[in-house]
Amino acid sequence: MYLYLKALHIIFVVCWFAGLFYSVRLFVYYAEAQQKTEMEKKILSNQYQIMTNRLWYIITFPAAVLATVFGVWMLVENPALLQMPWMHVKLLFVLLLWLYHFKCHQFVKQIENGTLNKTGSFFRIWNEGATIILFSVVFLVILKNAFNWIFGVVGIIVFSMLLMMGYKFYKRIREQNSK
Repeated sequence: MYLYLKALHIIFVVCWFAGLFYSVRLFVYYAEAQQKTEMEKKILSNQYQIMTNRLWYIITFPAAVLATVFGVWMLVENPALLQMPWMHVKLLFVLLLWLYHFKCHQFVKQIENGTLNKTGSFFRIWNEGATIILFSVVFLVILKNAFNWIFGVVGIIVFSMLLMMGYKFYKRIREQNSK
């Protein structure tokens, strides 16, 4: 039974992250549509609102709930996991992921109400939050007790800095191409 739960947990985690990544991409497009002409803005905003709502309520939110249900069920089936230090850290990252998810939900609601006021640049950086959580959890789960916490923390910081540098480089290229 445990392996079936684990497989379902992994499947829904993948769906959850896919939904989060694409949702934030839609936030970028929606935010950038606000800078278009009035006609383009209206058409694009309506389309992105529909796409965001369908993705969020049909895929992302259900996947988050199911990933959590199967994760908790795994802990019930194998309570010894709760004695392992790496699991405590993983659960902290899961909490951070849920906080990230609820903040994204607020952005979805703002799109529904037409009150989203963040920029495309903000959302490009915001998207890296989920990326950092994903990398952290995968390395933590795979390496478990072999994980060296000092190198892990330094690695996440370096990875975050590389992501930000990549974003700034990408932004500079976009600005040069638009001129």
